[in-house]
Amino acid sequence: MKLEGKVAAITGGTAGLGRGIAEAFLAEGAKVALFARNPEKGAKVLEEMGAGDDGLFVSGDVMNQSDVEGFIDKTVERFGTIDILVNNAGGAGDLQPMVDLSDETFDEAMKWNVYSTFWASRRALKTMIANKWGRIINMSSMEGKHGKPIFTAYTAAKHAVNGMTKSLAREVGELGVTANCICPGLVVTDIIKNNGPATAKAMGMEFDEMIAMFASESAIKRPNTVEEVAAVALLLASPEGAGITGAAISVDGGTAQY
Repeated sequence: MKLEGKVAAITGGTAGLGRGIAEAFLAEGAKVALFARNPEKGAKVLEEMGAGDDGLFVSGDVMNQSDVEGFIDKTVERFGTIDILVNNAGGAGDLQPMVDLSDETFDEAMKWNVYSTFWASRRALKTMIANKWGRIINMSSMEGKHGKPIFTAYTAAKHAVNGMTKSLAREVGELGVTANCICPGLVVTDIIKNNGPATAKAMGMEFDEMIAMFASESAIKRPNTVEEVAAVALLLASPEGAGITGAAISVDGGTAQY
């Protein structure tokens, strides 16, 4: 029960990595608040996880500042505090060469990945600093460490998330708060299965071909799993993770290797 008595707020918490992290945290004794757009799905996920009174779902759009800040406020109202924030929501959006990239598409990538992380972290920090204890875990990507054609906006956003996290770690390290990024490689979640064909088409290949290409770039020659990413999140969220801050930890099967 490494997280017994702790309260964790997770954006994008009803599917994929967000749900996997929520399940791992619940199993270790945490109370969890999940943020996503679909209230019916949110209620169903909490029921499937057996969260009971230890679970809260708040619906909203991660690109809307008031929704994001409201999520943090409602978490504190329900549970009395917030100890752990996982900024998991984000995505690549439309993939285009830079010469064709519109201001609107670039701005969307920044709101989805960077601004949402900034808004939630800034709000949660008020409580964490007052408590002299907190964990901020930002979901980045292997694209936060290197580039890939047509991923320009997404790559820029994830590099920004990494940089923001490193600066924040320096600001709050002496205040009992840690800030880290997880940089996953390919994880074949339902979201990837649903959106992956369009991504593959933009890259000029079939979906299975794209999955094989990403896997071939890693040392382990396979996609990572949700459980592998959740295990790192659990370490960073736990008391044992107190000495890790300002890190961008790859869980990509050895693709980036730094």
